[in-house]
Amino acid sequence: MAPTRVEKDPLGEKAVPADALYGIQTLRAVENFPISGLRPLPAFVDAVIWIKKAAALTHRDTGRLEAPLADAIVRAADEVLGGRHRDQFVVDVYQAGAGTSHNMNCNEVLANRANELLGGARGSYSPVHPNDHVNMAQSTNDVIPTAMRLATLAQLPACLAALDLLAETLLAKGVQFDHVMKSGRTHLQDATPIRLGQEFAAWGRTVARHRAKLAQAAEWLRDLGIGGTAVGTGLNAEPQYPALMVRHLRAATGLDLRVGEDRVQLMQSMGDIATFSGALRAYVLDLNKIANDIRLLASGPRTGLAEIVLPAVQPGSSIMPGKVNPSIAEMVNQVCYQAIGLDTTVAMAAEAGQLELNVMMPVITHNIVLGLTIVANASRVLAERCVAGIEADEAQCAYWLERSPALVTALAPRIGYAEAARLAKEAVARGLTVKQLVAQKQLLPPAELEEVLDLRAMTELGVPGGGKGVPAGG
Repeated sequence: MAPTRVEKDPLGEKAVPADALYGIQTLRAVENFPISGLRPLPAFVDAVIWIKKAAALTHRDTGRLEAPLADAIVRAADEVLGGRHRDQFVVDVYQAGAGTSHNMNCNEVLANRANELLGGARGSYSPVHPNDHVNMAQSTNDVIPTAMRLATLAQLPACLAALDLLAETLLAKGVQFDHVMKSGRTHLQDATPIRLGQEFAAWGRTVARHRAKLAQAAEWLRDLGIGGTAVGTGLNAEPQYPALMVRHLRAATGLDLRVGEDRVQLMQSMGDIATFSGALRAYVLDLNKIANDIRLLASGPRTGLAEIVLPAVQPGSSIMPGKVNPSIAEMVNQVCYQAIGLDTTVAMAAEAGQLELNVMMPVITHNIVLGLTIVANASRVLAERCVAGIEADEAQCAYWLERSPALVTALAPRIGYAEAARLAKEAVARGLTVKQLVAQKQLLPPAELEEVLDLRAMTELGVPGGGKGVPAGG
């Protein structure tokens, strides 16, 4: 058997692996919650360790913690933030409410490593104790809500950059395809002409608008309730503690952070994170629609719309040779469905608080950080491995457009809605294009017909052909 050491807590004694940086409370959590095998996301670990580092620096500033002990905690925290000891954060994502187990996991790792740096042994908790020193003036109840905000804000830049890239890539395709005329479609039925570039540009602007909304929603997360301790009132924290903590957290994270105005409110309510999660969900709904539109326009190559050609990134079938699937867009769909589920969890968990605390914070944090991560990665990959390589099949776009009965819409101001509807029906029944049928019936002089059925003009604001009205009695 692997060597162990004996540790004691208020519930008794347990044998802890001798080489573990975590301690007895972490071990109890591992035994109590063998649920998913999922460990805390790196951003969540970073966030709590930032708080522990900032607290040690704050207590050194105020003289509440002796400098050698504070410095050892800071050194231990810096090791973790630098990538070391990551295998020591072992508590399952699904754990006791509020996140006490994860908080104590961090406290024990830092205490044991700080003691080693001071010449002590793991498990001795002297001179640095997990609760008395690493957790000084803190409670799980203010640490985890603060960590939730820090982890989300730390992941935000990568997500915003991914949205910027996707928006820019779609807008560039909008310029590239601006000359490509095609049939619009509403209700999955033929509609009036549109330029392929207009479709792509609209997608790009949709992504850009969501980027702005997401950044705006994140502003609420910059208010920190650290210093609220157990119920938000600040028991056992010095008056200068909240401001010093925010100052040190700003320095450690590079994030724009503020002292929360009402720490009781910030502890009770998960509304800020639910708002942010909702903004991410809103983007995901449009992202999913864009991915579906790309799949639809690329359907074929012979029996679908086939108006665009996607870059081939992998063989599409294990049985059908030569088949190429819209693999990247399909991945985006799956990510979007997952992200919608994550937001639903955040929403339900945010509502589940009682009185002074929401005990569902671990699952809220996991879901919002995971959602941000996968949505950012999916958006970036969609831009780089799909949208950037899309080409237009101009011939196919023209083929569908010239056969669209919806072109009669441009004739309606001259011949009236009812007559235009009859023409559309007849064109479909006889297998003729609208232009062929109108010419055959000699409803307009050839030059005027060309002017009215100017496809480019139909994609801009205005009335093709000068806007002449319906003839008297028409």
